[in-house]
Amino acid sequence: MSTHTDSQPLEGRVAVITGASSGIGEASAERLAGLGATVALLARRADRLDSLVERITKSDGSAVAMAVDVTDAGAVRAVADRVAGELGGADLLFNNAGVMLPAPIEELRTDQWQEQIDLNVTGLMNVIGAFVPQLVEAGAEHGVADLINTASIAAENIFPNFAVYSATKAYVTHLSRHLRVELGPKKVRVAAIEPGIVGTELQNHVTDEGALQWLEGSKKTIEWLTPEDIAEVIAFIATLPPRVNLQQVTIMPTAQAS
Repeated sequence: MSTHTDSQPLEGRVAVITGASSGIGEASAERLAGLGATVALLARRADRLDSLVERITKSDGSAVAMAVDVTDAGAVRAVADRVAGELGGADLLFNNAGVMLPAPIEELRTDQWQEQIDLNVTGLMNVIGAFVPQLVEAGAEHGVADLINTASIAAENIFPNFAVYSATKAYVTHLSRHLRVELGPKKVRVAAIEPGIVGTELQNHVTDEGALQWLEGSKKTIEWLTPEDIAEVIAFIATLPPRVNLQQVTIMPTAQAS
């Protein structure tokens, strides 16, 4: 690991980011690269990843695109092998891929239930399983590694018609607490971030009319967070002294009550 400077505090670190083709993942990739990290960009849309790599490299950053569907465990393991072979292994994992598909439970949208579970839970676990060995190795060698998982304020609060999505995010938060206890002694910090409403493509996937109306109405009273706001928090977590672990961070728009 290179000796970092104040302007490049993440120099020498390798950050793997899932859901990197848009929104929070994209903004975080640019921010971490700007702080000196080499970023491995994971998402399904190869064209979007290639464009992001181009932007980062034009800004003198270092980035590699690795198109993958995180619900495919074998493909994720293959990408982890690439990160180890080409970049020397990850010491920062931002587990950010996810989908939000609210609907009244009585509509029995089992297809949407499964899609959220597959990506938000199974995909998350596939990535953790593939990269935790690299994080543990980095922690032992360098004294710090980071696993940051994207949950949601929905993990804590009640939102009608968001039951399945909220349950998947509660899983992320509770899992993160347990992993912090397991991995902390091995110098791997684990954090869960719980954002409120953030303006990303997540809302574009919503098909339920009631949820769409609620989201649209919220824009009249709440200035939504931006992906860059969350990226700043990810950067803050990653640049803290190794002795400091923010276990759980709630990030809310100022005017959002719950």
